[in-house]
This record gives sequence, structure tokens and C-alpha cells, in this order.
Amino acid sequence: MSGNQPAVQAGRTGAQDRLRLTLDIERVLDVCARQAIRAEFRFSPESPLAVDVEFLVAGGPRVLWRIGRDLLRQGLYSMSGLGDVQMWPVDLEERATARLRLASRDMAALFELPVSPLAEWLDYTYELVPAGHELAEVDWNVATADLLHSPEAQTE
Repeated sequence: MSGNQPAVQAGRTGAQDRLRLTLDIERVLDVCARQAIRAEFRFSPESPLAVDVEFLVAGGPRVLWRIGRDLLRQGLYSMSGLGDVQMWPVDLEERATARLRLASRDMAALFELPVSPLAEWLDYTYELVPAGHELAEVDWNVATADLLHSPEAQTE
């Protein structure tokens, strides 16, 4: 990042508090221009495939993205993602920061974020719900019954 150390919000005491991580990150506007942004990462063991990331701009709107947990983890160490969400480390040897690119139909944004606190937090989420076990708690009979009986699934 631009030489400033990112702020990580401390004071996580309970298990519920550990499901959130708040980081001060930077939006890369140009080669020399950056904007400070706060990002709040939230993980729910009930929906373990994705992480909610809310971007908070001072005086601006809050923007929420749901990003695959595996995409975030892989993006800390190598290129990850296709299309609207991509992430990669800035320097493959140091791995101090990573870039996250988010795109929609009419715009794109590039962010730079610290690897260490995000990696530590993601490791904790994988302790709660290990890789490969994200769908272990799904009752497939209920899930398929809901799909089969939803109004969208009924034909005329």
C-alpha cells in the first residue's frame, strides 16, 4: 500500500466478533492517486461459501459485495477469479498486499489490501467450516423440495 500501515480493528473478544474483520484499505484511482476506504468482511457459518464485504467510503454510499471465500483465499497467493471479481498478490515474493478488482456493467474498482490480517481471518473461517465441508449441513431433501415447490419452478 502507500507506505501507511493498514488499520485492523481490534477488540475482538467473542466468537461472534471474530466473524468480522474491519480493514482500512485503499482504492487505486490512478498510478499516484488513492482513496482511503474502510472494508468490513463478514463470514457466516450458515452461508460458508461466500464472504460479505461492505465498502464504507467517508461521506459516500455503502457498497456490499458477496465474494467467494475460496476466491479470496487463493487471491492472497496467486491470481484468482474470472469476470466481475478478481484478486491477486501485488508482489509474489513479499505477499504483503493484494489487489481486488470488482466490476459491474458500468464501472470497475481496484482496491489494495493487506494480506496478513485477511489471511489470518480467513484461516479462522476455515477452522469454523473447513474447505470441502461447506455443504455438509445442507438438508438436500428440504433444499430440493423447496426448489421443486417454488412458484418459479412450477410450469403453466
